[in-house]
This record gives sequence, C-alpha cells and structure tokens, in this order.
Amino acid sequence: MAFQAAIPPGGTWFDTLKKSFVDVPVDSSNGNAIPTSEFLEAAESLTTLFDLLGSLAFTPVKNDMIGNIKKVRDRQLASPNESSTIQSLVLNELKSKKHTSAEGLLWLVRGLDFTSQALRHTLQNPDVELSTSFRNAYTGTLKPHHSFMVKPIFSAAMSATPYKKDFYIKMGNEEKAKVDMAKWLDALEGQVKVLKEFQDRKEAKW
Repeated sequence: MAFQAAIPPGGTWFDTLKKSFVDVPVDSSNGNAIPTSEFLEAAESLTTLFDLLGSLAFTPVKNDMIGNIKKVRDRQLASPNESSTIQSLVLNELKSKKHTSAEGLLWLVRGLDFTSQALRHTLQNPDVELSTSFRNAYTGTLKPHHSFMVKPIFSAAMSATPYKKDFYIKMGNEEKAKVDMAKWLDALEGQVKVLKEFQDRKEAKW
C-alpha cells in the first residue's frame, strides 16, 4: 500500500513520489519495452494522488488500482526471468494459458489513462473545476467498462474532488506543481499510449 510522504518546503506532491513516470525508461530500440519494476513502482506512487484528493470516496478508486498493480507484480515475482518488461510479462503469461496479470494490466492502464486525462484537462482548463475534469475523464475511460454496480461508486468519487484552488494548495507550490505535472503527464501519457497499442495487438489478447 502506498502512502503519501510529506511535501518538502517549496516542493510539490511530485517530489514525494518514490518513483515518477518521468524516470521510467522506455526502450525505443526494443519495441518501446517498459521495465516492469520501475513502471509498477511509478504506478504505485501515483495512487497517493487519491489520498491528496482528500475524500474517502476515492478509496475504492485507489484500492482498485493497487489491486491491479498487485496482479501484475505477482506474475513478476512468480516468473522474474520472463517478466523484465511489461510486454514480456504479458506475452509469457499468455503462453502459459493464463491471463490474470494481463487482465490486471488492462484495468491498470485504463485507470492510468483516466488519471492522466483528468489531470491534463485540469492543467489545460484553468477555469474548470476538478469535478468536471474527473467526470469527463471517467466517462471516456473507465465508465464504459464498469458494471452497473461499480459505476455509482466511482461516480460518487468524481463528485467528491476538492475545489481546484484547494487541490493546488495540497499539491504544494502551485506554479512548480503545474510545471512538474506537465512533465509527469507527458511521461505517463507516453507510456499509456505504448501499452494501449501493445494491448491492441493480437498476441496480447486472450
């Protein structure tokens, strides 16, 4: 379970991350391979964002993401020699006629896509409140895949976001937070794009 560390003086929430997506190397010379350990650590660090949002309504959102991270990490721990990259982990699992981690990754990528779209919209639309950005992102990413039972739980969280001014106060130094967020989102969006394209390939399906 990831817990939010204290923001250093003059710093931002991004300075508290154990691993940032900015620091996850994507090997363009090897089919955009993404290293498993670094990626999962960055994803786990991201989950402290839901603590920052300050509502218990986000607990199911955070727990869902952590559960999907665990599914991927369990496969990595069980077969480390076949799991150095996210892509090799999935392909080797599918060869064994199993898809637990592949399915976990599918949902994890959807969750990361949701988070990145919500924050990108927040960054690009200074006059729009977080609740609108998060609702729009949920509608375009996770909602179409959620069951009738799950949708109300996640929809409640979208309406429980703080006001934008309060969110930036929680982030730390507002101007630095915006700069850090833009760099972090560039990296996260790039990795989400790589993995979505990978998941669309025939050999990555089950």
